[in-house]
Amino acid sequence: MKRLMLGNEGIARGLYEAGCELVSSYPGTPSTEITEFAAKYAEIDCEWAPNEKVALETAFGASLAGHRAACAMKHVGLNVAADPLFTLSYTGINGGLIIFVADDPAMHSSQNEQDSRNYAIASKIPMFEPSDSDEARRMVHTAYEVSEKFDTPVLFRICTRAAHSQSLVTEEDRREPVAVPYEKKPAKYVMMPGYAKLKHPIVEERTQRLTDYANNSGINEISGTSEELGIITSGICYQYVRETFSEDEAKVLKIGMHNPLPTELIKDFASSVKRVVVVEELDDIIEKHCKALGLEVEGRNLFSPIGEYSQQTVAKAFGKALPEAHAPEALPARPPVMCSGCPHRGLFYVISKMKLTVLGDIGCYTLGAQKPLDALDSVLCMGASVSGLHGFVKSTPGSEKKTVAVIGDSTFMHSGMTGLCNIAYNGTNSTVLILDNSITGMTGHQQNPTTGFNLRGEPAAKIDLEALCRALGINRVRVIDPYNLDECKTALTEELAADEPSVIISRRPCVLLKSVKTPPAMHVDSDKCRSCRRCMGLGCPSLSFKEGKAVIDSTLCTGCGVCAQLCAFDAIKEGN
Repeated sequence: MKRLMLGNEGIARGLYEAGCELVSSYPGTPSTEITEFAAKYAEIDCEWAPNEKVALETAFGASLAGHRAACAMKHVGLNVAADPLFTLSYTGINGGLIIFVADDPAMHSSQNEQDSRNYAIASKIPMFEPSDSDEARRMVHTAYEVSEKFDTPVLFRICTRAAHSQSLVTEEDRREPVAVPYEKKPAKYVMMPGYAKLKHPIVEERTQRLTDYANNSGINEISGTSEELGIITSGICYQYVRETFSEDEAKVLKIGMHNPLPTELIKDFASSVKRVVVVEELDDIIEKHCKALGLEVEGRNLFSPIGEYSQQTVAKAFGKALPEAHAPEALPARPPVMCSGCPHRGLFYVISKMKLTVLGDIGCYTLGAQKPLDALDSVLCMGASVSGLHGFVKSTPGSEKKTVAVIGDSTFMHSGMTGLCNIAYNGTNSTVLILDNSITGMTGHQQNPTTGFNLRGEPAAKIDLEALCRALGINRVRVIDPYNLDECKTALTEELAADEPSVIISRRPCVLLKSVKTPPAMHVDSDKCRSCRRCMGLGCPSLSFKEGKAVIDSTLCTGCGVCAQLCAFDAIKEGN
């Protein structure tokens, strides 16, 4: 049977067919759907972990017990999981273990561009990359076979376009592998120096065997008949190349295994054509490898290391004409904004009016950096708001009265707790705002340890944020309603004036949750509106200004009432 599937769905299908028993992940675009699709199969135990490090360590535990396991994360999540990753290269596995990492060229939903192939090289772990959904499915089978044959975890790279594009997938039946019995082997799994030193030579020898595998296994494929032009490429770039050149126009070596690269296969391929060009997004990993082999290749002289490519990018680099893609009529720019009724908006409005310095974090609330709120001063990485606040306040006397950190409930559980512990332990008079919207919002409403439900929506232990903050050493903990602007201002004023660290929990569920019942839309009494535009300072997409008067779009408005609190003329009313 064949079905259209996203690349991420193809991966999940591969996990099911290959007999994977556990998937532990932290949601992050563009990797999130791998775990969500895998959860649709009852045979796979799927869960959201508090962060990527925990996810990988959990998957390792299942592998150690002899079962096939996996975890998935986006590229910046691999930074968080790097600690166990590098040591896993030494310990190896028991049951097969795959680590999916989704890169995001062009930063559609990320704070940086990062090429995860560098992690494969640095950790000396094999890495695969598919070019379409069915290859992703099939490559999962191969990755498990390689993992178990070579006693290694396997990195599996996918990029945004491959993860979120569709192609036909052939479905096969699930094959349950026999669980490998667990045996106590301290020399293999206990990585203290005496044992670890003995494992490094084994890793190097494994890399040599994997290189032979890369040269001969067929995981790297050659197509085309040209003797003039040879192109070495991989992943989604292979699709761009093949849509640009016919079989007789270019001979193509598609790299399915990035580490180790197939040295002999590349040499043989280069000798079969007159010109060799490497087409790869982000870093020039393949090109540098070719040049290290003494081959004359092109790549960076034709392609940028920035952003993602397309068929037009490839055609232009080769001076080849392609039909111009159909361009729609010019539309006004529509940057992402917080939704109508977003619980973060009211609090950010107060913060902006108080002219506070705000260290921000990763989540929906990052959008508070945009005008008209203009409420954030920095966004670095998950959890950095809390740790950064401590350093900012400690190094700048007096700044504690005008500086706060904002972090979401899921991000706080991911990596904010340790920063708050640091504030309590090292004693800065810092004020941390936890924006608790009862869900992991930015990546599409995934559960987290504070919501009371697991990945499948079943009841689960619910972390009490107030009790947790107090347990971490914070005595001043209070909860506010972000729809109440006066309450927000009072809480901020009092906690910033206090002589000890404090936490303000801004609690209101995401307005897009199915469980949230919204009141009727607000409306503007145009006779009372004085055109002061004060309400426009919220940046709410429901509000606009037409013919000199404020107008509320009833199809967007959720009736939160925040705008009514700003109107000095009582022009904004509840209901219609």
